[in-house]
Amino acid sequence: MKLRSSELICKKVISAILEGEYKINEPLLPERELAVKFQVGRPTIREALQRLERDGWIAARKGMPAVVNDYWSHGNLMTIVDILQCYDEIPNVFIEYMLGLRIAITPIYMKEAAVHNRLKVLALFTKLDELHDDAKSYAVFDWDLQQNLAQLSPNPIYRLLINSFAEIYIPMAEKYFSEPQHRIVSKQYFDDLVSSLLKGNVEGTEQITKTMMEKSLSLWRKKSEGEKES
Repeated sequence: MKLRSSELICKKVISAILEGEYKINEPLLPERELAVKFQVGRPTIREALQRLERDGWIAARKGMPAVVNDYWSHGNLMTIVDILQCYDEIPNVFIEYMLGLRIAITPIYMKEAAVHNRLKVLALFTKLDELHDDAKSYAVFDWDLQQNLAQLSPNPIYRLLINSFAEIYIPMAEKYFSEPQHRIVSKQYFDDLVSSLLKGNVEGTEQITKTMMEKSLSLWRKKSEGEKES
């Protein structure tokens, strides 16, 4: 999909911020100079700046150039998406952050989905035997599973939260599942979930999920540390 001019400018400004061209707490160029730099009209620049302000990258100042925010403090979920879109390859640390987040939320919406829609949750695993032993297949299966579990939870916040990662989840998951051992452990996790759900053991399903989320983070940290040493 072709990006609008304002979206392209947003990406370029974000890249410049990440690369240190525009530093935190320092001003951007004035609108007029930005328009000349990017060879667009000032309305397009204003649209881009409004979007950057909305997502926490900058703070607008009346009659003065916008100032670059500390985006980790002022950003939102879209900030992470914006950052990752600027990388050709997703940094390992961002996958670690995602795995840490999953420890906090995945067991909860797994339990809620199992309590309110146990049979529908079980149906999500009907094609488990068709899962191919490759990173892409596991990434797609896991993404579909998380989306559907969030949908089956009565709390809509989980749906919104998961949907926020739509553009970046699969690339991150593919990198995680590129390790064969991670696929083996995850396959066992899926099998354990099915067994627990068939028994109607909701508390057990929640605990299995939490244990697996913690193990996933541990496995990823071990892999990342091994890459640093090699």
